[in-house]
Amino acid sequence: MIKKIEAIIRPEKLDDVKKALTDIGILGMSVMHLEGRGRGAGMVIHGRTGDYVIDLIPRLMVVIVLSERNVDTTVKAIKKGAFTGEKGDGVIFVSPVDNVIRISTDEEGHPALQYQGDIDARRK
Repeated sequence: MIKKIEAIIRPEKLDDVKKALTDIGILGMSVMHLEGRGRGAGMVIHGRTGDYVIDLIPRLMVVIVLSERNVDTTVKAIKKGAFTGEKGDGVIFVSPVDNVIRISTDEEGHPALQYQGDIDARRK
């Protein structure tokens, strides 16, 4: 089965997450800039001209589509790279993917996910 991991992380932890993923053989990923909030309702900044509520914090979303057998290893790598021990370290979502189609080669399913030297090639 194919899975999608969406990890929302602190922007300053991106290099650590990318390194942790590369170290285990995850080569393909997408990164998107976003704003959001989790359990916290944001923060109030007191200025000379008044109070400002900042309730949407800049974050990054790292998206990876991979084989189900690689999910646990990948989640551990993301957690290792994103961890600061403070509130707001992020969240990871894992969901099923019905199909993957590589446009350039018309490959579908698992073959469309493979890269030379990736985590699956290392497991053989």
